[in-house]
Amino acid sequence: MRIGIAGIAGRMGRLLAEEALAAGATLVGGTLRPGSAKAPPPGAAVLADAAALFAASDVVIDFTHAEEAAPHAALAARSGKGLVLGSSGLNAAQERAVAEAAAAVPIVYAANFAPGVNLVLALAERMAAALPAAQYDAEIVEMHHRQKVDAPSGTAVAMGRAVAKGRGTTLEAAGIESGRDGHGGPRATGAIGFAALRGGQVVGEHTLVFAGATEHIALTHRSFDRRAYATGAVRAAGWLRGRPAGLYSMMDVLGMT
Repeated sequence: MRIGIAGIAGRMGRLLAEEALAAGATLVGGTLRPGSAKAPPPGAAVLADAAALFAASDVVIDFTHAEEAAPHAALAARSGKGLVLGSSGLNAAQERAVAEAAAAVPIVYAANFAPGVNLVLALAERMAAALPAAQYDAEIVEMHHRQKVDAPSGTAVAMGRAVAKGRGTTLEAAGIESGRDGHGGPRATGAIGFAALRGGQVVGEHTLVFAGATEHIALTHRSFDRRAYATGAVRAAGWLRGRPAGLYSMMDVLGMT
């Protein structure tokens, strides 16, 4: 399989390149962020632009930025190539654009590609189904490195969606409570709370708390190395081989759906 990497000189891009080669794939190269002074991994080719990258690849892996998600998905659809998308912070319009492209080509889009995180998401949904919203408040606390620009994290939002799904609703319908400050009134029953912490070089920590009047249950995942995301993304790229068009998740890749 020929794998191309968007943003190959970045922190994730370099790990993705290493993992693609370790998996026995052909690394066709990647693109650089416009104006970037970073060098690509040794021996990796730099292609002129994203269109050239998709033309040369069977699957492109993109962990760059939410703003690139829609154009990269459109390029995947036009070129008939698969896409593994791990960028976080997509808004509703960008997610719709990705879903539209998936009508033409297979796309794996996930908030997190670490296997352990996806197991936690599955557990979160089951726990939410067993712990009624009227008796158990759901709160999600996440911490990341100081350079992260979006909050709450994509994984935290995925946790919230898993809780809402387990309770037979959507995150938007359940209600979101975040950024509490001052006298905001009592907590709304059934709402899902988010708190985002930023500092140092934390790779990623997520804790989901179900808080009842007589007990608290916490579900925590900690990432210590970004390589777990890269390994999962390359696994997803291999899984796409021969798949029909559609929007898939890491849960599909892991056989958990």
